[in-house]
Amino acid sequence: MRTITISSLADLPAAAAQVRAALEGYTIICFEGEMGAGKTTFIKALCRELGVADEVSSPTFALVNEYRTAADTPVYHFDFYRLDEPAEAEGIGASEYFDSGYLCLVEWPGRVAPLLPDHRLTLTLTVTGPASRELKIEN
Repeated sequence: MRTITISSLADLPAAAAQVRAALEGYTIICFEGEMGAGKTTFIKALCRELGVADEVSSPTFALVNEYRTAADTPVYHFDFYRLDEPAEAEGIGASEYFDSGYLCLVEWPGRVAPLLPDHRLTLTLTVTGPASRELKIEN
């Protein structure tokens, strides 16, 4: 496990660069943290680090957004907060996305835990102050 301290929003680009380096060999990245911990904000910073020029926003109602990196490869961003059961994610083809080999950034992964492959990276954001966070990286 690795821990990154994020003291303010200004630290997000550096933290995102460290996470990008940790992505090697992983396509499923799960984001844990309470409501308001900054999961979507961190995903925006990570997508910028990956060269995504698209507007990055939470797919709360659409469940999945697709972005393109600078290399024109897809990045899939999921927000499963509103799901009541994994079958709802199956209805949008979540397993096919997870098996695609492309980067899948998953908010609220616990709501679809049975669908997630074992080989994944989990990032946990913990609020430590008004603008500060602790980010734990676990595989």
